[in-house]
Amino acid sequence: MNFLAHIYLSGEDPELKIGNFIADSVKGKKFLDYPERISQGITLHRKIDSYTDSHDIVKKSVSRLFPKYRHYSTVIVDILYDHFLAANWTRYSDIPLEKYTLDFYELLHEYHEILPNQIKKLLPYMEQDNWLLNYASISGIGNVLSGMNRRTKNRSKMNLAVIELEQYYSDFDSEFRSFFSELELFTKNEIKIL
Repeated sequence: MNFLAHIYLSGEDPELKIGNFIADSVKGKKFLDYPERISQGITLHRKIDSYTDSHDIVKKSVSRLFPKYRHYSTVIVDILYDHFLAANWTRYSDIPLEKYTLDFYELLHEYHEILPNQIKKLLPYMEQDNWLLNYASISGIGNVLSGMNRRTKNRSKMNLAVIELEQYYSDFDSEFRSFFSELELFTKNEIKIL
């Protein structure tokens, strides 16, 4: 799962959202340096990633891309799944996606002081191009994948994955829906345990 899914799966808890969002920038036991609920958000993120990476439906999506993109396939699927969440947002939330994303950027500014440096550097670009909102369109996902490809110095060729997204759109969509309903249940249970 990518940014939008992690934020959404945190429910309405602001600190859980922050922790879930920053988790990839917090290594090892550094999560213990954060306030308790943010720390729990980081833990939740790791559990979501573990569940996602081991799920048969996700593996099926990844296997479709693996011959061409190898180990980048899992990252691409995370991004594609965020597209399906954004594109079908009204199924998941009563809050319009544009408002939801703007509210989240505002939340990040409220917690700016405690954000990891990597997130502080990323935030202006993310906000300026409104990545979370732009996940809803294929061209927006194309921009995200192009940016990821540049970060790999063009080794990943992730920018080309829009071709597979369009070619297998209904397959990815169906896999996302089936998987995401299970992930929502898993996450709700994990939040109760936290």
